[in-house]
Amino acid sequence: MTLNQLEWSQKRDELVSAIKALGFPVELGEQIARQLGSPKAMDRMLAYLINVKPRTAELVVDEMLAICSDIDAWHSKKAAEEANARYNEMLYYGLGTDDD
Repeated sequence: MTLNQLEWSQKRDELVSAIKALGFPVELGEQIARQLGSPKAMDRMLAYLINVKPRTAELVVDEMLAICSDIDAWHSKKAAEEANARYNEMLYYGLGTDDD
C-alpha cells in the first residue's frame, strides 16, 4: 500500500468512526468518504462533524455536497487561471509563426 493509499484509508476510517459515533450507519460514512475522495476533503468533513454534531443524515449529506461543490469551484478556478496564463503567453510571445 502506498503512502497516499494509507493516508486515504486512515482518513476514511476516522470519518466512518465519527459518523458512526453520531448514530448514523457505517455505510453512510463509507459512501461519504468515497464521494469526498481526498484526505483534505475528509478533514473538512470531520471538522464539521466534530463541531456541529448534525442530528440528521440530510445535514451530513448536505455538508458533503457543499464540500464537493467547493472543490469543483476550486478546480474550475485553477483551470481558468491556467487558460488565462496560456492566453497571455500567446499575446506576449505570439503564435511562433513568421507572420507575427
